[in-house]
Amino acid sequence: MSNTGIWVSAARLRTLPLSLSGIIVGSFLAASHGFFDLKICFLALLTTVGFQVISNFANDYGDGVKGTDNEERVGPERALQSGAISPEGMLKAIKITGVITTLIALLLIYVAFGTEYIIYSIVFIILGVSSILAAIKYTVGDHAYGYSGFGDLFVFLFFGLLSVCGTYFLYAKTLELSIFLPAVTIGLLSVGVLNLNNMRDQESDAKAGKNTIVVKIGNEFSRYYHFYLLGASFLLVLLYTAINFKSVYQFLFVIAYIPIFKHLMVVYRNKNPKELDPELKKLALSTFLFAILFGIGLVL
Repeated sequence: MSNTGIWVSAARLRTLPLSLSGIIVGSFLAASHGFFDLKICFLALLTTVGFQVISNFANDYGDGVKGTDNEERVGPERALQSGAISPEGMLKAIKITGVITTLIALLLIYVAFGTEYIIYSIVFIILGVSSILAAIKYTVGDHAYGYSGFGDLFVFLFFGLLSVCGTYFLYAKTLELSIFLPAVTIGLLSVGVLNLNNMRDQESDAKAGKNTIVVKIGNEFSRYYHFYLLGASFLLVLLYTAINFKSVYQFLFVIAYIPIFKHLMVVYRNKNPKELDPELKKLALSTFLFAILFGIGLVL
């Protein structure tokens, strides 16, 4: 594999649809309420790509130097694990990507708020810095929160609430209480993807001292937890649609839940968590499909 190919692989671009789902939902919600700006949309998507790549690089680095990524790992071989990229090289990439993403985020904040909303700009700068730190501290450092079972909470907050509500606020400069329902839906679906990943890696994580929620509660209760996450996500977006019903098109999102419910049956019947690896892509893409269909239903 070429050097460029190695870095593209390490960036794990396949994770982008999931991370972009919250931005898409927030943008469609804003558009349905009469707020939209193409420049804000483009910069928000670009900023999120940056955050996700930082997270992927940091995850590769953190798990690599801790030895969590080893021959017992089920998923695709990581860059540090294979020796394709050195720890020093990955650390440098994290710093460079962090600087580029910070500049894009600052431009996004300026385009959204200009010089008129200084307080909002300061708040979003703090949120941006927090997002970068959260992306890095998931696996990097002696007190990485991903090793203490807090990964689910941070994914819910950043992929769900901050992604959807923050995006909506960039356009509207205000928040409506009801948009927290689809924001929580995206958050729960995103946690579902992480939980599935942790179910797959339960054995290797436990041996490496990575105490995810799955490691703490065991495989059986992790499956129940998975059902609750995805089931609640459906009920909450259904509630939002009922409260804000205007057109039958708003139920387009139900189509995305067909593969999600099929996925739940696979998880229910599963006896070997290592065989859940193919389900990760299915759930992530189903979440992305949900974001698109839910958004289209709002504006039709």
